[in-house]
Amino acid sequence: MAITASDVKSLRESTGAGMMDCKKALTESGGDMEKAVVWLRERGIAKAAKRGDKVAAEGAVHSYIHMGGKVGVMAEINCETDFVARGDEFQNLCKDICLQICSTAPLAVTRDELDPEVVAKEKDLYVKQAAETGKPQEICEKIAEGKLKKWFSEVCLMDQGFVKDPDKTIDQLATELSGKVGEKITVRRFTRYQLGEGIEKVESNFADEVAAELKKAEG
Repeated sequence: MAITASDVKSLRESTGAGMMDCKKALTESGGDMEKAVVWLRERGIAKAAKRGDKVAAEGAVHSYIHMGGKVGVMAEINCETDFVARGDEFQNLCKDICLQICSTAPLAVTRDELDPEVVAKEKDLYVKQAAETGKPQEICEKIAEGKLKKWFSEVCLMDQGFVKDPDKTIDQLATELSGKVGEKITVRRFTRYQLGEGIEKVESNFADEVAAELKKAEG
């Protein structure tokens, strides 16, 4: 059965789920609307979407230290109640997210937090690169959009593939737990520290140092 834009829109309005999730649900359900709703609910997607206007003010500030103190991460992950915050599943999510940040060094939680000027410059670079191949402007724009989407998946935490399961994004990871525990779960902010980052180190030539010491000794 062919899936129409109208079907996707109808399912989206009834569940609050994202467009791509609705399309996948309908495809997996053979176009059956009721089965598609069940498919979304089983994965917690419909419920999580409906909780979008809830306030998640509980949660935890979790930390992770890696490589013997070379890299450290602190992240605030929120949920709706202290009961869920103290649960093993929520705590495991906090650990996984801190590990993700430590491993991938994202620039922001979501693409909305990125500086618009930085995003514009990145897209402009991709457009220029595509233009060098002699392709029409409209094609260059589409190519740039595709590359920009890939860039978002590299620098935005929620768009990144989970390091333990690259086929699943961090956003999907949080959404699945949200559906399971029945609460809104969000990543509010994070800080990543890397030892020596930003410090200009003095580069030295070992051979020159030895020669200088010998000259001092001879003098």
